[in-house]
Amino acid sequence: MRAYLKAMLVVGSALGFCGMALAQSSSPFSGLFGGKTEDGPVSLEFRIAGDDGDIEKTVRNTSLLSGALAEERISGQDLLAAARADYARILGALYDAGRYSAVIDITLDGVEAAEIAPLDAPEVVRSVVVTVDPGPEFKFARAAIGPLAPGLNASSAYQRGEVAGTGVIKSEALSGVDGWRNHGHAKADVSGQEIIADHNSNTVDSRIELAPGPVVTFGDLHISGYDRMKPRRLRKIAGFPAGERFDPEKLDTVRKRLRRTGVFSAMTLEEAEVLKPDNSMDISLAVVEQKPRRIGAGFELSNTDGALVSAYWMHRNLLGGGERLRIDAEVSDIGSDTSGRDEELGLRIDRPATITPDTTAYVETKLERMREEEYDSDNASVALGFNHIFRDDESDKLTADIAMEYEVSRVTDANGRTDFQVLSFPTEAIWDKRDEPNNAKHGFYLSGEVRPFKGFEGTGSGVRTLGEARVFHSLGENDKFTLAGRARLGTVTGAAIENTPRDYLFFSGGGGTVRGQPYESLGVREISGPDGRIKTGGMSIANLNAELRWQVRERIGLVLFADYGEVWAESGFGGDSGWHSGAGVGIRYDTPIGPLRFDVAGPTGGDTGDGVQLYLGLGQAF
Repeated sequence: MRAYLKAMLVVGSALGFCGMALAQSSSPFSGLFGGKTEDGPVSLEFRIAGDDGDIEKTVRNTSLLSGALAEERISGQDLLAAARADYARILGALYDAGRYSAVIDITLDGVEAAEIAPLDAPEVVRSVVVTVDPGPEFKFARAAIGPLAPGLNASSAYQRGEVAGTGVIKSEALSGVDGWRNHGHAKADVSGQEIIADHNSNTVDSRIELAPGPVVTFGDLHISGYDRMKPRRLRKIAGFPAGERFDPEKLDTVRKRLRRTGVFSAMTLEEAEVLKPDNSMDISLAVVEQKPRRIGAGFELSNTDGALVSAYWMHRNLLGGGERLRIDAEVSDIGSDTSGRDEELGLRIDRPATITPDTTAYVETKLERMREEEYDSDNASVALGFNHIFRDDESDKLTADIAMEYEVSRVTDANGRTDFQVLSFPTEAIWDKRDEPNNAKHGFYLSGEVRPFKGFEGTGSGVRTLGEARVFHSLGENDKFTLAGRARLGTVTGAAIENTPRDYLFFSGGGGTVRGQPYESLGVREISGPDGRIKTGGMSIANLNAELRWQVRERIGLVLFADYGEVWAESGFGGDSGWHSGAGVGIRYDTPIGPLRFDVAGPTGGDTGDGVQLYLGLGQAF
């Protein structure tokens, strides 16, 4: 049996087409692929009439036969099943390309696959030939859709004279429905359609009718699936907009709020099929809670700064209201050539949906033991703060954080012991438009912090300001090359350097600022000591970083980088200053949690270091 179909009239839904055309055809274009069995090789050949390669690629990517050979599923039964399914699959792909007169022929060792009964599959197949005559490209003779939502026009692809692919028609119908839903018409739908393909003129007459339905408001939220989570708190976190006009983006916002808590492994929001008499629509929310506890760890390694090891333990739903308890521990400068070992312990409790559904309150306390080259410092702090998310779209997040923090520290240096007590009010805003936070290729990241502080018992008062900008731009096919840059500026005003808490001052050098220079090797010497001026951080800083990232293979990348840092002794980038720079190369290996980073760098300017520095860590440098 040979099957042949060339319809003069095609009428179907704008949301789904099916059909099949089979026959022998000529084969000016061909592609040969294959596998091997114990009985010999299996060849797969694609022959596309009059094609320049694009359709051949589409057909090959669509074909189940290609997948079967790639996975070595090459028994006669496997190949027959794949071939019979390929008729409809290939025809569907050609319909999407506006080819409605296609002729498809698939043979297994010269026998048409459509003529082989499923139970008569050959034991062995050595040659598979897929021959396709795609036929002419059809254009729209008419492309009508309506009524459309206010302000919405048909797309440029759905116009008279454009290629009449079924994918375009489907997309236009869905876009028209979504347009009305975005205007509050939750039950908008396609009420009628007529799509006629004229094979004499190679044109398609397309008409899509939309039914907007009434304006809908949100009704009640029905919740199921929760276990440890308190339903009252779950509703507060979701911030469901009951009584407001329907908007799909508001449902997306509810999903994001619930996802941010980390409490749930899965969630679904389902719209009621039937509206209430007042045209309100109930929503059903089903959640699945995941295990509440989680642990994690990280590391970095430098040949001069030593090793850094960190770990955390987290409880995602401490009191049944989505509260998150996280305990962090970090030990750094292990085996450092220039300083002693630093230790840090932190505890933080976050409570989502405090004041508003997008505001998280937190309490945080830290204990630090720092053993630097020129001084020792023991710090303790406690903070109460609020974090608010203004926008959390895909690749666009805007947040603000405001807190009140009390900190005490004891510094021991050449001048003996100095105690600092300070009450500060840090305020930070972050605008993150990176496409991927762990390995950005496009976009930017901006952050700015202003920290007014009031000192006690001889500690100075003033304002600490720190800003940072990162920019990413990629070039080449599949973003093969990425240019990345970072600028960082900070200054402390209002307080004398000797009365400023040491951890408010700025150092440069190391993996986070200037690679190729030892950690915190660049500071200033402004405070007098018994044996001369002692070294501390500066009152102002500037750092510049530039990288060229080259994705050599799917998981392997190379990086060329150059870093610069300058530290000033006075506020506002005044007074004496020192600078240094470094440059090097690195290797990146992509993992599911971010690239594994290995950098080799050396100094290119300044007098703070010599020799090669090695860095190993997880994630890009910035």
